[in-house]
Amino acid sequence: MTQRKPEWLLKKIEFKQKKDVEQKLKSIGIHTVCQEAMCPNISECFSNNNATFMILGDTCTRKCTFCNVNKGKPIGLDLEEPKKVAKAVKALGLRHVVITSVTRDDLEDGGAEQFALCVKAIKNLDKNITVELLIPDLKNNKQALKVVANCGAEIIGHNMETVPRLYEVRKGAHYERSLEVLKTLKTLNPKVKTKSTLMLGLGEREDELYDVLKDLLHVECTLLTMGQYLATSREHAKVIEYIKPQKFEEYGKMAKKMGFEFVKSSPYTRSSYMAHEYFLSPH
Repeated sequence: MTQRKPEWLLKKIEFKQKKDVEQKLKSIGIHTVCQEAMCPNISECFSNNNATFMILGDTCTRKCTFCNVNKGKPIGLDLEEPKKVAKAVKALGLRHVVITSVTRDDLEDGGAEQFALCVKAIKNLDKNITVELLIPDLKNNKQALKVVANCGAEIIGHNMETVPRLYEVRKGAHYERSLEVLKTLKTLNPKVKTKSTLMLGLGEREDELYDVLKDLLHVECTLLTMGQYLATSREHAKVIEYIKPQKFEEYGKMAKKMGFEFVKSSPYTRSSYMAHEYFLSPH
């Protein structure tokens, strides 16, 4: 039997608010994870002219059971994509840009060079615009990670998503490999801030969550988001528990006490939600 959503998760999507941004992005020909992943914060972000761009197409080579993005065999790269991203940044007047992607295991570098080209296009537009990347694990390809680590982005994220015991929801991913990715990014460029996200409600225990936070700090990942996992269909992994807002607040305080520099922890928190606050906060 499917659990009924509690009242604190009944956020409405105002389609009128997001129509203008959608039209701008459609005319440019750019994807956003906001739309592809059916993010519940889309109205709020789009009404404030915020969006998280999704590059490397809209089809993922992995089959994670928590994600709503298309899965299958991707087509080739759009060589105009970096220009389109810069054009969208200008059209929306963004000062902090977040770029993520589908996983492209079919590409030798996993799409690392495309990430770098997008950052370069944005910095050519205005070097004072800050850029945050949310990357796949790139199969822990050290050369690919070197390209990303030194591309000029101020923040680079890679999501752990959940505790090791529940990694069956992350098809093709490995807990230790994801930790190694974050460690390698920091080793390759000590100046870059690294960030990760955990979705709660899949059945994780508090002690398991604590251990993941310790692991993240051990690899010098100090920016953290924690939010409620929500299944977008019956085919997706089931929600085991709806975590109360007070509990998210407790987890956030625990993470800060452990040593994370900046934490957002609430039911509706997502990887890129209010991402500019991470960069503007004192570190």
